[in-house]
Amino acid sequence: MVGTDGPAGANGPVGIDTLLEQVRQGYERIGPREAHRAAEAGEALLVDIRYAALRERDGLIPGALVIERNELEWRLDPRGSHRVPEATGHDLRIVVLCDEGYASSLAAESLHRLGLRRATDLTGGFQAWRAAGLPVLHPPVPAPDSP
Repeated sequence: MVGTDGPAGANGPVGIDTLLEQVRQGYERIGPREAHRAAEAGEALLVDIRYAALRERDGLIPGALVIERNELEWRLDPRGSHRVPEATGHDLRIVVLCDEGYASSLAAESLHRLGLRRATDLTGGFQAWRAAGLPVLHPPVPAPDSP
């Protein structure tokens, strides 16, 4: 767990690559196909933390709950006053996804601190999901302006 001195404790600060490695040792990450199967079976809640510009550019995963990263803990804490209806308990399996699978690792670790021990993240993020040919809802294309 990350302490006040960082994850290295008395060893001092670490770089982001080391931090990601340490954080990811605390849980098992999940690939796109496994995440898709779990969500389809109702066994996992997919949570998209990408910011709006990326969602608008690349599209959405059908059925994924969109919660931007800066609201994640408030929305998924089962005891929180600002939780979403889907935040039903600490045993909920949550699969967090970002664009490429980096920010989602840090987000999953943060959810673990709230007691959501089954939280994980999607290896490779949205880009891996799309590359696997899994369903994506594309944003509507704006109509050209008429003269």
